[in-house]
Amino acid sequence: MTDRNAKELSVVVTGVSSGIGNGTARVLLAHGLRVFGSVRRPEDAKRLSAEFGGKFTPLIFDVTDENAVRRGAEQTRAALGGNKLCGLVNNAGIAVPGPLLELPIAELRRQMEVNLISVLTVTQAFFPQLGRRSDGESDNARIVNISSIAGKLALPFLGPYAAAKHGVEGLSDSLRRECMLYGIDVIVIDPGSVATSIWDKADALDLSPYARSPYIQSMTKLKDGMVSSGRKGSPPERVGALVMRALTDRNPKARYVMGQGNPMAWLSQRLPKRLLDRIIAKNLGLLPARS
Repeated sequence: MTDRNAKELSVVVTGVSSGIGNGTARVLLAHGLRVFGSVRRPEDAKRLSAEFGGKFTPLIFDVTDENAVRRGAEQTRAALGGNKLCGLVNNAGIAVPGPLLELPIAELRRQMEVNLISVLTVTQAFFPQLGRRSDGESDNARIVNISSIAGKLALPFLGPYAAAKHGVEGLSDSLRRECMLYGIDVIVIDPGSVATSIWDKADALDLSPYARSPYIQSMTKLKDGMVSSGRKGSPPERVGALVMRALTDRNPKARYVMGQGNPMAWLSQRLPKRLLDRIIAKNLGLLPARS
């Protein structure tokens, strides 16, 4: 049960055109919240405005464009008319795959810009609009950062994504402790496999740049396995329900984990790292051939 009056709340959610962000916006709107949602394309803003109705306001910006993010924050401030946000949900993200030894460095930078640096860019821009009380009561605003099981378990060929999500975990812990000065809480959500269109994109992923790589067979095996399991994952609205809890529970957890049933996630918390390395390597054909 929640203890705050959801009908009075306004929230910013980044990356609502599809996937987890879209599912989160749906859940929050269904509970009566006002949602300001970021999209990159005007056509998505128009589509979602028609679909979600009057309590949804699109913000058109790329989270890696600092000036555009600040314009979105100013648009939100004007629309609130002196009221404050109860929450900020940093969700926007991409996944850049590839073997680290062969990955173009520009691709690593792109991954970090979108999934990690943008979290702080958006947070800095919208922080002045987050409601807070000098007496530190529980209705202060909250920042919710969407991480991933990859923030705890780094698989081969997903190094850029895992590094960014590990970064989100560390950034969130530091930010939560710094924001105690203002009475603002910072909460992390770690989803497991979520059934979104990302798996269609992953299935269509072109691995031809690595066609001559010694990793190509292992990469293909990992991709096929992740697409198969991902399409059977939880609906994105389940993550949205956790976001709703994080925003409204009187005593929220610092971290909400979804998908505790994921066998690799379960093993990663219980097995020695060297043993886990060998299990993953054997499954993907990464052990060196015996002479």
